[in-house]
Amino acid sequence: MVDDPTANSEDPDGAHDVGRWRKAERERLITARLALSVVEREKNGRAIFRDLDELLGAVPVMIVSAYWPFRGEPDLRPWMQQTHARGVVVALPVVVAKGQPLMFREWKPDCRLERGVWNIPFPADGGVVTPNVVIAPLVGFDRAGYRLGYGGGFFDRTLAAISPIPMAIGVGHPVGAVETIFPQWHDIPMNWIVTGDGAPRAGGRSIAQ
Repeated sequence: MVDDPTANSEDPDGAHDVGRWRKAERERLITARLALSVVEREKNGRAIFRDLDELLGAVPVMIVSAYWPFRGEPDLRPWMQQTHARGVVVALPVVVAKGQPLMFREWKPDCRLERGVWNIPFPADGGVVTPNVVIAPLVGFDRAGYRLGYGGGFFDRTLAAISPIPMAIGVGHPVGAVETIFPQWHDIPMNWIVTGDGAPRAGGRSIAQ
């Protein structure tokens, strides 16, 4: 295992070690969150909804991309419905192709859904939008705001491509906390980490206005 958190593509051996560590850590963290009780999930969910409302209350014009829950992720669907009812445009990410940024389609509570990558639903007929707030699910996260995802690099690639840069909020369970994910050159930290166990943690990027 490498000790250098700045290891990059110029160090293929180090990057390989980080990749192996992340794969094992990813499975450990997913197993831990799947073991959470219904009571814990509901309690975390209510706190996450409250923290998201507080964070986003100062954003004047908002298109927010959320996500459809997968493998024990916090379920934001009730919050998405409440947010849509307040007049906010809500979107869901769509995988276009491997190695490509995500596309975002507008979501509404009664919209028709289709199944995409990993059988995750997305709006079939929603218009393509560009969010100024992107909520990304966390498998793991560290104190610097770096996110451990599923290994496809979709969110990092997308955040690097969107202009202007959106506010990025990582949402997960407290069990996802790690000391470091050993960030690589392509990893982009979240502005905020929200897990429902206290005040949102500030990440490593300046917040987009």
